[in-house]
Amino acid sequence: MYKVLFTQSIGENSAHGAVPKAPKKAERRQVPHAKLPRWMKTTAYHGPNFVRVKDILDSYGLHSVCQEAACPNIRECWDEGTATFMILGKYCTRTCNFCDVLKGFPKGLDEDEPRRLAEVVSKLSLKQVVITSVTRDDLPDGGASIFARTIELLRRQDKNVQVEFLIPDLGGKYDSLKIVLDSHVDVLAHNVETVGRLHKRVRGAAKLDRSLQVLRWMSEYKPRPIVKTGMMVGLGESVDEIIELFHQIHATGCDILTIGQYLRPSPDHLPVEKYYRPEEFDELARIGMEIGIGHIEAGPMVRSSYKAFNQTRQLLEKQC
Repeated sequence: MYKVLFTQSIGENSAHGAVPKAPKKAERRQVPHAKLPRWMKTTAYHGPNFVRVKDILDSYGLHSVCQEAACPNIRECWDEGTATFMILGKYCTRTCNFCDVLKGFPKGLDEDEPRRLAEVVSKLSLKQVVITSVTRDDLPDGGASIFARTIELLRRQDKNVQVEFLIPDLGGKYDSLKIVLDSHVDVLAHNVETVGRLHKRVRGAAKLDRSLQVLRWMSEYKPRPIVKTGMMVGLGESVDEIIELFHQIHATGCDILTIGQYLRPSPDHLPVEKYYRPEEFDELARIGMEIGIGHIEAGPMVRSSYKAFNQTRQLLEKQC
């Protein structure tokens, strides 16, 4: 079935079967960082655009998921003058065990944030914008109205700007999701992150069934945006579990899937169980395409928002 022989996971949680509990932080800290393989190593370089983007975001009091989630591609993207904006503040109400975004209880809601973001997009002369957010379970609509207000202001200053939203599950509330869908966003993404067996260990309060339902609602909506999801590997999943998730994603009608390597942000986070080789990512993409997923971006450094419009360009051109 597989053209590439998949190597075994390097950790102890790779067995397909029992649902593993997340180790406590004290236990995680005892597990040393695994040495990065050669294909994961990058050269640190801060070009002039990196500093420019950072200064602009700081001056407007805006957040970027590139910084908050410790994305490994931050230098490359910022040096190209692009950034994925993160709205609804910097504190997330979820306590996922893979993510480096700050956890806590946010205080209020910054109603002026959409205006400032629109100003920064204008200042950076962006024609394509990717916007994500922390999860705000404290808000009745999960922050959906702020997403809608943001795209309204972006389109007011440039009716042709292309916008991708990467949203949380909004508590699984269709009424909240409809607020986002009614904004006529070009690309709407929600990440499933990992296979079903590892969901509670990795994502805590998030549920795979809820995430899959959100993707179904997106796909069934008219007029329909391009629907996208993403997942990580290296957390102890088996190849059979990945393939099962591929089938579940395909059944939702999702257009695009991104697959990237999980990287441990700090000793407080889950250890890496395995580093997938580039050829293994290629094989996963081949299997997913055979199942019927329309487009797959897979690779060690792939992230949902990394060069996002390269992933969706052909589909967006068809809609024009």
